[in-house]
Amino acid sequence: MTLHPEYITRAGKKEYAVLPYEEFLALQEEIEQAEDILAIRETRTENAHAPGISLDEMKQRLGLNA
Repeated sequence: MTLHPEYITRAGKKEYAVLPYEEFLALQEEIEQAEDILAIRETRTENAHAPGISLDEMKQRLGLNA
C-alpha cells in the first residue's frame, strides 16, 4: 500500500501526518485484518494441545448422521 501523507510541523519538526481519507480507510482495514490474524494465531497456540473430535463424531452429536 502506498500512502501519500501531508505533514504538519511544529518548530521545524514533523508532528502530525494527514492522509487522504480513502488511504486512511484502507489502512484501517489492513490493521483490522492484521489484528484478526493475530487473534487466530493466539487462539491456535492456546488450543494446540486441546483434545478434539472428528467431523463424523460432531455430526453424530448434532444428529446429522440420519
